[in-house]
Amino acid sequence: MSPAEPLEGDSGIHCRLDELLEARGMTLTALSDAVGVSVVNLSVLKNDRAKAIRFSTLTAICDVLRCDVGDLLERSR
Repeated sequence: MSPAEPLEGDSGIHCRLDELLEARGMTLTALSDAVGVSVVNLSVLKNDRAKAIRFSTLTAICDVLRCDVGDLLERSR
């Protein structure tokens, strides 16, 4: 494996959901209720285990957290 290849299971994308929730004083459960996505699915995203995310979900999360996609997701190095 070359250094440029991500590790197996590592998408190279880091989700900053924990940080954004903490900064806004919001729980994962409250976000789940506001967005209409299960706590389990948000937890998978939060823990960088998601393989994909729907644009509609991404938009809803960003709307509730009042952030941009780049605030929520970043490329890990």
